[in-house]
Amino acid sequence: MILIIDFGSQYNQLIARRIREKNVYCQIENPSVSIDCIKSLNPQGIILSGGPASIYDGKSPVIDNLIFDLNIPVLGICYGMQYMINAMGGTVKKADKREYGFAKLNINTQNNLFYDIGNETDCWMSHGDHITDLPEGFEITGWTQNTKIAAADNEKKRLYGLQFHPEVEHTSFGKTMINNFIVNICKCDQNWTMKSFCKNTTEKIKNEVKDKNVILGLSGGVDSSVTAILLHKAIGKQLTCIFVDNGLLRHNESLILKEKFQHHFDLNIVFVNARDLFLNALAGIVDPEKKRKIIGSVFIDVFEKEAAKIKNAEFLAQGTLYPDVIESVSTGGPSSVIKSHHNVGGLPENMKLKLIEPLRYLFKDEVRLLGKELGIDDDMVWRQPFPGPGLAIRIIGEITDKRLSTVKKADAILIEEIKKNGYYRKLWQSFVVLLPLKTVGVMGDKRTYENIAAIRAVTSKDAMTADWAKLPHELLGKISNRIINEVDGINRVVYDISSKPPGTIEWE
Repeated sequence: MILIIDFGSQYNQLIARRIREKNVYCQIENPSVSIDCIKSLNPQGIILSGGPASIYDGKSPVIDNLIFDLNIPVLGICYGMQYMINAMGGTVKKADKREYGFAKLNINTQNNLFYDIGNETDCWMSHGDHITDLPEGFEITGWTQNTKIAAADNEKKRLYGLQFHPEVEHTSFGKTMINNFIVNICKCDQNWTMKSFCKNTTEKIKNEVKDKNVILGLSGGVDSSVTAILLHKAIGKQLTCIFVDNGLLRHNESLILKEKFQHHFDLNIVFVNARDLFLNALAGIVDPEKKRKIIGSVFIDVFEKEAAKIKNAEFLAQGTLYPDVIESVSTGGPSSVIKSHHNVGGLPENMKLKLIEPLRYLFKDEVRLLGKELGIDDDMVWRQPFPGPGLAIRIIGEITDKRLSTVKKADAILIEEIKKNGYYRKLWQSFVVLLPLKTVGVMGDKRTYENIAAIRAVTSKDAMTADWAKLPHELLGKISNRIINEVDGINRVVYDISSKPPGTIEWE
C-alpha cells in the first residue's frame, strides 16, 4: 500500500484515484500521524501532498521527520517537495514570479520517476514559493523556464520531489510518473481490486463487530445500498436496516426498497414513519446548514430509539464516501470547509452508537464497481446520487407540505423524461430545485403569480468537479412544458448552467 500524507491540497483525492487506477491500495492520513502508526501500516511508499501553506509560515503543517529515515521511498508533491527539501537542510523562499498553470518541463534524466517519458513534457504548476538550494545528496532532475528546481531526487535515500502536480490531467505524463513511483520504485503489487476490497473489508467488519449488532440507515441510494449488502455479506442477520421516512424522500422510495432489498436480498428492514418529527423540527428553518444539522440530529434520535429495541446493538453504519469527507473537513492544511455533509458534520457528539463506515475512502465509481461485485442489479448500482438531507436542500427556503408535494411531482417528471430519452446513465445527477421566488405568468388567459423550478443536470466522474449537462433543447422544452402543465404552483422553469467549481452540485 501507499501512504498519502494530506497537507491540505485540493488535489489529494486525485492522487488517491491515480494510485487506485493502477490497482494499488492507498490510505490517506493527517500529518499528525505518529511514526509508530506509519510503521504499523507498513507502506511500500509515502507521498507528501501539496497544500496551500508556505514552509516559512509558522502555522504550516508538519510531520515527524523520521519518515525520511525509514528507508521507504518518499515522493513530495508541490508543498510536499518543499517540506522535504526544507526538512533535509535545503532552502525554500518566496518566488519573485509565481507559477500557475501550464509549464514546459525539461527533464535531465529518464530514470526513476521519468522513465519512458522523454526529454520534455507539459506539467501543471501551482506555487508561489520555490526551492533555491538543495540539501546534500539531491540532484536536479527537471526544470522549467520559471522554476530551476522543478524536480529533484536523492536516489541513495530514495527521496523524490516534484514541484508540479503529476496527479492532474493537465500534466501530460503525470500518470506515468505516479506509476513509475508506485510500481518501479516502491515495487507495489497491482492486486487491489473491488474483489479484494470486498474480501478484506468483510473480514475487517467481522473482526470489528464480533457478536454485536449493527444498525444501518437504508435510504435506497447507491451508497447506503452497497453498504447494506456488504455488511449483510459480512455479518448476515446481525445487521438491521432502518428505513426512516422523513418526508423528504423521492416518490415511491418505500415501495422500491421493499422490492429490492427485503424481498430479493432478505435483509432485515424496519420501516419507521418519522415524517412529522422531521417536518416539525424543520418548520420555519431556511438556513441550509441548520437544515442539515437538524436532519442529522433528528435522524440519530430516531435511530437511538430504534436501537433500544434491538438487543446488543452497538454500531451505526453509514455509506460515507471520500468526497463527503473531503468537502466537510480538512484532514491536513487549512483548506476550506465547503459544507457539512450529513454523514460527517451533522452527528451529535453524544451519539451512543459507534460509527462504522466501510466505504469512507472509496469514490462513487468504485462503489458502483463494488455493488456489481456484490450482485446488485444495474438499476440500483447506477442510481443517481441523492443527498442524505433529501429534498430539504432542494427546497430553497422554508419546507412545507405543499412545497414538498410540488418538488416531488416536478422531480418525478424530470427523471421520467431523462430516462425515456436515454440520458439517465450519462448524467451524474439530475433533479429539480424549488426556488423561494414567484414570477408573473399567464395560464388560461389568466394572470398567475407562481413558483420557479430550476433544473439541475450535471456530468461528473466523482462529484469533486462537475460540468452542467448540454441536454438537447427539445428535451429541456418537453420537461419544462410537462412540469408547468402538470404541477400546480409552478409557472416558470429555468436551467442551471453552473459548473463545479464555482458552484456545488446541490444548491444547498
